[in-house]
Amino acid sequence: MDHSGPEDVTERVMEEMRFLQQEHFIALYLNTKNQVMHKQTLFIGGLNSSIVHPREVFKEGIRRSAASMICLHNHPSGDPSPSKEDIQVTKRLVDCGNIIGIPVLDHIIIGDQCYVSLRDLGGVFESVNL
Repeated sequence: MDHSGPEDVTERVMEEMRFLQQEHFIALYLNTKNQVMHKQTLFIGGLNSSIVHPREVFKEGIRRSAASMICLHNHPSGDPSPSKEDIQVTKRLVDCGNIIGIPVLDHIIIGDQCYVSLRDLGGVFESVNL
């Protein structure tokens, strides 16, 4: 599957993620053609900066020589509006990805039949060079 926008990603994961009772943080690791090479659930439970650690997020990407990655998580409430913690975690991951050389292309929050792309919201990804 090629990734050309958040719609592609949400089509792939919406049905499996929208009914989960706990937050799941998933990373999609992409090759140089923006094709998903690997999908990994990294964290289950609450989402905050102490739980989502860049070390764990990028470990699999480095192991698989990913060219880039997309992060996703669900909000069990069904409302995909990003929290302050979601934005802080995303900024931290974007910064780390830029340093490591595995850019984070997006962080998508899945709700009930809806989603929010933090890239589309702007601000968090302004320093990313694609």
